[in-house]
This record gives sequence, structure tokens and C-alpha cells, in this order.
Amino acid sequence: MAPAYELKPMGLDPTLDFPVKFCLFNIAWTFLAGEITGNVSQVDRVWTFLPVIYSAYWGLYLPLYGSGDNEWIKQQGISPRAALMAFLQILWSCRLSYNTARRGLFNLKDEDYRWAIFRAKLPSHHALFQHDLPLATPDYILAFLTAVVLATQFTADNQQYAFQTFKHSRPTDNTRAVTNGDVQGDHKPKGQFGANAWPGARQEWTEEDVKRGFVTKGLWAWSRHPNFLCEQTFWYLQALFPILASTSMFDSIDPDKITELWPLVPPLALSALFIASTMFTESISRGKYPGYEAYQSRVGMFSPTDTLWKGLLLRARGELEKVNQIVYGNAHGKTE
Repeated sequence: MAPAYELKPMGLDPTLDFPVKFCLFNIAWTFLAGEITGNVSQVDRVWTFLPVIYSAYWGLYLPLYGSGDNEWIKQQGISPRAALMAFLQILWSCRLSYNTARRGLFNLKDEDYRWAIFRAKLPSHHALFQHDLPLATPDYILAFLTAVVLATQFTADNQQYAFQTFKHSRPTDNTRAVTNGDVQGDHKPKGQFGANAWPGARQEWTEEDVKRGFVTKGLWAWSRHPNFLCEQTFWYLQALFPILASTSMFDSIDPDKITELWPLVPPLALSALFIASTMFTESISRGKYPGYEAYQSRVGMFSPTDTLWKGLLLRARGELEKVNQIVYGNAHGKTE
């Protein structure tokens, strides 16, 4: 009888042999580690680079070192499209890993705060097949859009981090404002906010923001979760690479080729996960912050378009000014 590591499911595509085993391995060890330690955030620590490993295997390793049943892939060589997708995912990984590291989530003892609350609420395919297709206009457009999304997500991360840093470093006496790193008075808290923050995150934080408890400035004035919106958008853009490579972006989709849309399944599944987890997160926030319900009525969960519609609806009801005061404070300038 063959060893377990040599067993292959009947009919399994040879290109899936390693990814399936690797996936099962990660499922097993993260589950066991979570059960043994009682900390189930193990997968959060490896998620920052796991997608890159899979993409690098299909897009780089097999074209360079493929052998046996995968020898034909090596003969085809590296696909520029697959290489571009892998590069964009590396940028995504760098952003996420950086943000994860500075939040301390790589600490093996740290755990996503939502798990403790969640427990308390519980009762006791492949772009490598397209080597003959050169990079085209859609690829460059998608690459540009991906860069914009990553930059936007990085900015959203930094705005949130700057606010939280100020929130936990603020003086405890009279209201003080931080602009470009200067604090009125003798107390000068330090951290990644004000002049020390990344460009795009140099907001003016006040005691009013601290009392509110959550960030409503910058990108967070237009979306309650701009980082989540960008994360989902990134994976939809990745799915569009193989789709637009196999059909003209100007042609209608042939109903007989509807299976070409299968790359959309993973990001759709991810969106379902995000919606569910975000709803749970917001249920926690509503209990922590009195003004969060007003924030929900004023700002869209993900889409800035929802924020515009919410503003128009509140204006029609005559409630816009009151809600703006709660959400944005005295310095608000949003009227639509």
C-alpha cells in the first residue's frame, strides 16, 4: 500500500496535486493548533501570504520546474499574465503583512477580538492554460486598477491605525487637537498619527473623535469599511484577469461559454464571508458606541454610492444635519 503522501484522488488534475495537499495540510494544522491553544486566529497569521504561494506555484514554479505529468507546463514557459497576477498579489501581501505586523497579530498569543465575543454568543482554475495569449489592454487596465485599490486600502488601514494610535495616546484632560503632529499644551503623545502618519492618514484628530470611539474621517466618512471594500475588489479584479483573457471585453458572453465565468466563484464566496463577518462586527460596535447606529444610517457599509443615497434620504426627512453632527462632529462639511 502506498504511503499517504503518495495517494492521489482519482481523476485529480496533476496541477492540483500539490495545492490540494497543501490546502489540506493548512486546514489540518490551523485547526489542530486552534484546538490545542484555544486561539483560532492561526489562519489569520498565514492568510497574509498563503494566496501568493498558490499563485507562485501555478504561475512560476510549474513553468520553471514542472516535471512528469506537468512537464508540458514547463515547455510552455511562464505566462506574462500569471506573472503579473502573482506580482500584484505580492504587493497585496506586503500591505496586509505590514498592517498585520504593526497591529501585533503575528504574535502567537494574539487573537482577533471578535472570537471571544463570538464564543460568548454561542450556546454551551487555471490562468496557466492561456500561455498563448499575450498581455492585452484589459490586463494593463486591471493592473492599474489593482494598484489604485491597493493604495486606497493602504490609506484606509493607515487612517484607522492613526486614529487608534491617537485614541490610545491622547491626553486625559481638556480637549486637544492634533494637526501635523503638534499638540496644544504640554502633553505630546507619540505614534503614527499627525506628521508621523503615512500620507493620506494625516488627519486632525480631536477629543470629539475619541469620545465617538470610531473613525469617521477620510475614507471612513464615505464607507464604514473601506478596507473590506478594497479587499473584496482586489480579488474580483484578480478573477477578471482569466475571464477577460478568454473573451473580448467588447463582445457579449456566449451562453454556451458561461463556464468561463467560474473564476468569479471564489470572490463571490469571499464576499459572502465578508458580509456575514462585517454584520457580526457591527453588532459589536453598536453595543460599544452610542453613535454607531447613526453612522450606519449615514454611511454605506461598503459602497460610497450608498452614502450619497443615505444623505439624500436623510435630507428629505430633515434629519441630515442632526445625523451629520453625531457622525462627523462640529467640523462636518458633508451635506449630500
